[in-house]
Amino acid sequence: MPIELPLVWIVILNVVLWPVIQMALAWGFTRMPVCWFNPPATPASETAARYENLLFIKQWKSLLPDGAAWIGGAFAKREMRSADPAYLQRFIAETRRGELCHLSAFLFVPLFFLWNPWWGNCVIIAYALIANLPCIIVQRYNRIRMRHLLARINKTHDKPRT
Repeated sequence: MPIELPLVWIVILNVVLWPVIQMALAWGFTRMPVCWFNPPATPASETAARYENLLFIKQWKSLLPDGAAWIGGAFAKREMRSADPAYLQRFIAETRRGELCHLSAFLFVPLFFLWNPWWGNCVIIAYALIANLPCIIVQRYNRIRMRHLLARINKTHDKPRT
């Protein structure tokens, strides 16, 4: 803790700075071109069923907010609005954008180490995990599901007609 502050200022900095960082990241990421977020292939070991069976994701994912409502011009991902392949491709890219945005928040954790005591650092790490990890998990889960749906749609469209 290189910067010594009274406890009240530590709390104020922590409570104010985290939302500012999260919103600034969200705003910045939504301004980046969507083509930057074409995700790599999903590993074969990563399946929707794995998320459903190990993490019970269906029970809690609807409790998470969709940050698109807070950022003007952001792509809403709370629900799928179309089965059009172009829309699904965009949805898949947007899940990658969301995942990388939430992962980027972890880069700011060391900043808080400047003024927090050791126990405050534990609180900051816990907050960063609680606030971002569920969102990252949901983005990955939704991306797997959207890719599966897109593959089914493409397979249907590729069938020869008789």
